[in-house]
Amino acid sequence: MKTLLLTALAPILWGTTYLTTTEFLPPDQPILVALLRALPVGILITLFYRTLPKGHWWWRIFVLGALNIGLFFALLFVAAYRLPGGMVATIGALQPLMVMTLSKFVLHDRTPPLAIGAGLVGILGVALLVFNPNGQFDLIGILASVTAMLSMAAGIVLTKRWGNPVDLLPFTAWQLTAGGIVLLPILFIAGPTLPAFSATNLFGFLWLSVIGTGLAYWLWFRGIKNLRPFQISFLGLFSPVMAVLLGYVFLDQGFAMKQWLGIGLILISIIIAQSTQYMPTRFPKVSILLDHFKLKLN
Repeated sequence: MKTLLLTALAPILWGTTYLTTTEFLPPDQPILVALLRALPVGILITLFYRTLPKGHWWWRIFVLGALNIGLFFALLFVAAYRLPGGMVATIGALQPLMVMTLSKFVLHDRTPPLAIGAGLVGILGVALLVFNPNGQFDLIGILASVTAMLSMAAGIVLTKRWGNPVDLLPFTAWQLTAGGIVLLPILFIAGPTLPAFSATNLFGFLWLSVIGTGLAYWLWFRGIKNLRPFQISFLGLFSPVMAVLLGYVFLDQGFAMKQWLGIGLILISIIIAQSTQYMPTRFPKVSILLDHFKLKLN
């Protein structure tokens, strides 16, 4: 339970990104913000531990850094600029189902049948929470959002498969650094101008890099090490919940009954997904019936 709660804190911290970005950071600098939230803290922690990857871990770290951070951040910002935030979040809610699919083939991890149903409930919950049916359809935005979701899903599964060769904090720092390096050529192509940072901007960057990225990813990778991939992926649904609640409290954004229903469905999906991990031991008869039903379907 302690591991679940600590891991859930990671997407909750990620849920503060929207409020931090809109209220504390300079506008219209998405790639720069992504770079500054990952690269400096990654370099500082790596220098503190004075340890670097060895052998095949060099290319593995750049793969993981791109999937979990660099490529994921860049695609997410492209999607955010071209699509309504609700549409991006709803597409992101497909991640648990994708993680379950990848885990089956890459990790040979058997997903409990109820977890699939919980994934569908989670998608419906996120849609009720944030989706706007009047949002503009943009093919590039859709592709970017789907690819970002696939990137994070693949990052979860590969991180679980490869494990970590060192302690989690330097391992996290390696990925943050690699992800930031991946973003450098994208930043160069975008050609942004560096704004003059105010004290408010510096506070925003400090929160986003140290707490919202460094600490959050350390908790996330800790969870990947100790939990099954499908359990991890469902916890990511806390991120849009936190973002919407903060918008309601601090930005006076509307909050209708359907959004409360959405939050309720999201919590139900997370609880079901985590409970299925223990069902074979706590509810053996239910597990046998589900297995029998699954065999009938196949």
